Amino acid sequence: MRIGIDISQIVYQGTGVASYTRFLVESLVKVAPNEEFVLFGSSLRNRQPLNEFVKSLEVKNVQKKFSFLPPKLLEFLWNGVHVLPIEAFTGPLDVFHSSDWLEPPTRKAKRVTTIHDLAVFKHPETFIRRGGHDIVANQKRKLHFVKHYSDLVIAVSQTTKKDVVEILGIPERKVRVIYEAADPFYSPRSEKEIKAAKEKFGIEREYILSVGTREPRKNLDRLVMAFAEIAGTNKDLSLVIVGKYGWGTQNSKLESKVKILGFVEKEDLVGLYSGAKAFVYPSLYEGFGLPILEAMASGCPVITSDLGAMKEVADKAAILVEPEKAESIANAISQVVRNRKLQEELRLKGFKRAGEFSWEKAALQTLRAYHSLVE
Repeated sequence: MRIGIDISQIVYQGTGVASYTRFLVESLVKVAPNEEFVLFGSSLRNRQPLNEFVKSLEVKNVQKKFSFLPPKLLEFLWNGVHVLPIEAFTGPLDVFHSSDWLEPPTRKAKRVTTIHDLAVFKHPETFIRRGGHDIVANQKRKLHFVKHYSDLVIAVSQTTKKDVVEILGIPERKVRVIYEAADPFYSPRSEKEIKAAKEKFGIEREYILSVGTREPRKNLDRLVMAFAEIAGTNKDLSLVIVGKYGWGTQNSKLESKVKILGFVEKEDLVGLYSGAKAFVYPSLYEGFGLPILEAMASGCPVITSDLGAMKEVADKAAILVEPEKAESIANAISQVVRNRKLQEELRLKGFKRAGEFSWEKAALQTLRAYHSLVE
């Protein structure tokens, strides 16, 4: 079988979609050495990550077919007027797996697309225009073609599948849930590594950790409100927030106890996960919630929302809270940081839960999905 996969999203390093694409492809080419993979990538200026990724695979069953057309042109051709089949770039294909951003037509190839979430419908206010791109409008155009032309949709959670069926109106029979997994790099670290991470970022107290960008659905404002409730009686505890965009608090009483680190490389983040008293992820909506598994795999007790994908991914290995109530978040934090027995129980449960997800499993299930379309 000749399988085409759009790897364009790999150039956006540090994003969940880039990680998904990278780990899925790396695992697919290993579990299916007899299949032929054609990796399509498009970037006008950022060619190096695409070439480096293909080179890193070190397998014989992979071809690369790259385009360096302007992104706005491809967006117009594929998500706008929906012309120029992908086979014009790749040659004949049996299956084509599209990316998170573009939805090209095909001549004969069966179409597969992964939907990570439907935040553009449920929380459009969290997206901003970037480089002239209207992300919400583009994604809705793409999803229009997914609805009408895709042969199979992969949803990364039951929550996302439910949204795909209810919001897009795609028949349930055409939607398959295939879970992603944490980067295998995340694992419990030594005291020496934890100490080095804390020193690098000037963390002197014990701390709780949160990872999330500055946007309303990550619910960081309520997390700070919750921390404010317990800060007075937990004087040796600080709150550390990791995320792509700077963010601050106007509460002067908390300034010395809340550290905003911005983006942190995974080599440092794993130490922060391992050293935290708890990881708090009170998001209002996620398609999956990958940081939950990253924290669990690193041996960190997890507190997360009792909603949708967060509840689904965490299962019974985390403390679940009502994310719209700061008091609920505060109570959970207090409960965990004061109880070492509970911390250890959550560490063990979380580590086991994270181990139930793997990229090899995801790759095998994805490969079966491809075969189901051509057999």
